[in-house]
Amino acid sequence: MADDKQQIHDLIDNWNRASAAADISTILSLMDEDAVFLRAQNPPMRGREAFAAQFQKAVEQLRIEATSDVQEIDVSGDMAYCWNQLSVTMTPLKGGPPMRHTGPVLTIFRKKADGTWVLSRDANLLAETGKS
Repeated sequence: MADDKQQIHDLIDNWNRASAAADISTILSLMDEDAVFLRAQNPPMRGREAFAAQFQKAVEQLRIEATSDVQEIDVSGDMAYCWNQLSVTMTPLKGGPPMRHTGPVLTIFRKKADGTWVLSRDANLLAETGKS
């Protein structure tokens, strides 16, 4: 189980690095095909294709840097959840002040048949905390 928790920590770190690098193919490899993202004041975002379209639109305008402060990971069989405090800084590529969003995130992961973990469901309560 400790190895599973480490793999989930690594997945989160890889996701944050891939976000900063605008590496959508890596991010997509870290999520289930039917992943669902729940975001405050937005309809649910369902599936890889919807995520990829929104991410691509964002990285054409912004550099995204995220840090996660993992508070808890619990693994039960081939399912796990993680609660973390996420901080995301989005810097406009054409200039202007960076925008910062922070808040809690609850993520459900699923272990695939090959033993790798993927993000299955994600609910975040990020709120803008101001411009840097």
